[in-house]
Amino acid sequence: MTYSKKVLDHYENPRNVGSFSSKKKNIGTSLVGAPACGDVMKLQIKVNKKGIIEDACFKTYGCGSAIASSSLMTEWIKGKTLKEASKIQNTAIVKELNLPPVKIHCSILAEDAIKGAISNYLSKNMLNKNIKKYK
Repeated sequence: MTYSKKVLDHYENPRNVGSFSSKKKNIGTSLVGAPACGDVMKLQIKVNKKGIIEDACFKTYGCGSAIASSSLMTEWIKGKTLKEASKIQNTAIVKELNLPPVKIHCSILAEDAIKGAISNYLSKNMLNKNIKKYK
C-alpha cells in the first residue's frame, strides 16, 4: 500500500496536535475509535460566542492515515461555523488525501469526531435542542 504525498505530509508534519482544557464551556471534545484496527482519535474544538470554531486540536493513536485524517480535519474546521463543520463528510477527506479503500475507516473516524465534538459543545452549553441539527 502506498500513501499519497498529502497523507505523508500530514503524517510527518501533523497540524494542530495538542489539547485544550476540557473543563471550559467553549471547548467541545470527542473521543472516537475503531476497535478493528485500534485507531483512537480525540478532537477538541474551541468555539467563540458567534458559534465559529476558532481553534481545533487533536491527539490520535493509530496509523498514518488516521493521523493525516485528523490533521486535515482540524485545518478544515477552523474558521467554520458549527453548521458548516458538521457538513464535512468522510468522502471529502478520502478524496483530498487519496486514501486507499482499506483506510477509509480513518476518514469515518474524523467525521464522527467532528460531530461528537460539536455535540459535546452544544450539550455543555445547554443547547441540546440544536444537537439534531448537527448530526
